[in-house]
Amino acid sequence: MAKELLKGNVAIAEAAVRAGCEAYFGYPITPQTELLEHMAGRMVALDRVFLQAESEVAAINMVYGAATTGVRVMTSSSSPGISLMQEGFSYIAGSDVPVVIVDVMRGGPGLGNIQPSQSDYNQVTKSAGHGDFHPIVLAPSTVQEAIDLTVLAFDLAEKYRTLVFVVADGAIGQMMEPAELPPMRELPEKRPSWALTGANGRAKNIVTSLFLDAANLEALNKELQLKLARIKVNEVRYEEQFLEDAEIILVAFGTAARVAQTAVQRLRHEGVPIGLFRPVTLWPFPEQRLVELTQHAKVFFVVEMNAGQMVHDVREAVGNRVPVQFMGRMGGVIPMPDEVEAEVREWLAYRRGIETYEWLEDSHD
Repeated sequence: MAKELLKGNVAIAEAAVRAGCEAYFGYPITPQTELLEHMAGRMVALDRVFLQAESEVAAINMVYGAATTGVRVMTSSSSPGISLMQEGFSYIAGSDVPVVIVDVMRGGPGLGNIQPSQSDYNQVTKSAGHGDFHPIVLAPSTVQEAIDLTVLAFDLAEKYRTLVFVVADGAIGQMMEPAELPPMRELPEKRPSWALTGANGRAKNIVTSLFLDAANLEALNKELQLKLARIKVNEVRYEEQFLEDAEIILVAFGTAARVAQTAVQRLRHEGVPIGLFRPVTLWPFPEQRLVELTQHAKVFFVVEMNAGQMVHDVREAVGNRVPVQFMGRMGGVIPMPDEVEAEVREWLAYRRGIETYEWLEDSHD
């Protein structure tokens, strides 16, 4: 199929439709409202379910109900709306049903603004609701990747019967780029065996997250941890650029990774041994690969559009093997490549000073 110029929000919505999304429930909030608007037209035209709920709380509980019937279901929102959905996320995780969530992040905390941000990182990777669970979190950096990861999200949600987030900052939701949409998938004729489809001629199914007996709830949690362990083994995704000889490694996702990529290209033209590591899955986080990169890296620079959230995961993975620096902008401000370059140049100047000092010390000895 030929590429066409698509806005990020619209591309995600159409990708969901073509991936077989059968039901969408949501509530408008900038900067993701175009996604909801596109679903409103397309889902109705295809005789699928679309409903604009009275709130985000209502929307996520409708999603939960639809998911128990085995249909491919999705909602989308932006940062404050995602906060309102967290109790529902936990119910979904505790019930082992597949759901896709799109979070187009905006500035915070509080109501914040409608500018692009990455300040939901902790919310989607660390909490996403109460209890011992993690959703799979996919972070695109282009409109094409937003399409591809949306399709993947539905497949992973069904494979593991879990929550899958597609997390894009507002810039990706609002930008327009040439991209190719996937072909339309056939909707399944049969529902999975666990789904609530009416107990005609079979034993009834029960979907619930309520386990009053502590031993039963612990057993459920043990099964959940085993599932999360399988996901950590099988679903880690990342992209690398110029890492073969890189002594300086920038780590970034989403729009921040695009900024970092430009800085890397400029600095490499000057002969600086620098590369880019971009996590595609924010959870499971590609910690093992970062450990491997410490064998030749002298420093990691984590570039984010927040006060420093992913940097904690990088530091936890790397430990004391290699220094980890942070460079970020907040409140919806996108860092510029020259700002990243300036941070790297400052570190290079510092290293040259240290090396010169060590050389002088050695020469005096």
